[in-house]
Amino acid sequence: MEWQNFRRSDNVEDRRGDDSSDPSIGGGLGAPGGIGAGHLGLGAIIILGLIGWALGIDPRVLIGGAEMIQGGGQSATQSSPAQPAQQASTETGVPKDQIGQFVSAILAETEDVWSQVLPAQKGIQYVPPHLVLYNGFTRSGCGGAAASMGPFYCPVDKKVYLDTSFFRDMQTKYGGGGDFAYAYVIAHEIGHHIQDQLGMLTKIQAAEQNADSQEQANALSVRTELMADCLAGVWANNAQTKYHVIDQGDVEKAVATAQAIGDDRLQKAAQGYAVPDSFTHGSAAQRVQWLETGLKSGQIDSCNTFAQ
Repeated sequence: MEWQNFRRSDNVEDRRGDDSSDPSIGGGLGAPGGIGAGHLGLGAIIILGLIGWALGIDPRVLIGGAEMIQGGGQSATQSSPAQPAQQASTETGVPKDQIGQFVSAILAETEDVWSQVLPAQKGIQYVPPHLVLYNGFTRSGCGGAAASMGPFYCPVDKKVYLDTSFFRDMQTKYGGGGDFAYAYVIAHEIGHHIQDQLGMLTKIQAAEQNADSQEQANALSVRTELMADCLAGVWANNAQTKYHVIDQGDVEKAVATAQAIGDDRLQKAAQGYAVPDSFTHGSAAQRVQWLETGLKSGQIDSCNTFAQ
């Protein structure tokens, strides 16, 4: 993915303090080369799944309990606004290190694309979110943010939270990574921001809270996450149409990542079998299907997972 010539976004909050470099990313960034809002991140689900497998406990029990601690069992957006984070330093603007430059460049590309696509397709002005880079732990409007949660979008403060160690996990656990695969992760979280601007997240949150069972709430979560996958594809389609920055190899890496982070793949890796009713992000096949739907269409309306 040819990202080096992208402009850089100033909408980056760097809370990494003095630890602004991540040498483990060097193999993917520099040279031309999917968890979701209000729910546990992929890292947390994997860890809890492994603990449950080792102790002989149903991982659904551990995951459900963790989600309740995090945000009432349905959505972290219900957490009361957190106190300001105690950070060593916070800088707003374009980071100087390589991984920060990459994130800033991809964020700028999402801004440039969605500032045109959202008004053209839905008649809504795009208001770009801030993206927070942090190491280990920080605070968000939705509560605490930890690296084990994976990247997520908080609709309370309209910010994306990213510990870039997740990119290292993608290299070692989720299909090998690559620049466009990393961009897909960022674009997925921006997809949740698009859902927020469309007025959907509040309604989905209410529906999850009023669901008759955890299985019904999980099903709503899956549709939300698959729509964000599709919106990431819509972004990529329009970015390619205008800037010609993506090649087939990039798409293959993103598809491989979408497959690797499907709930069925993660659960089978953790416990040897999958429990579809407990899915919160969608199966590998579903994630690939909806990413490719957005990639092919470039249209927001093609991403209506709630109509399926």
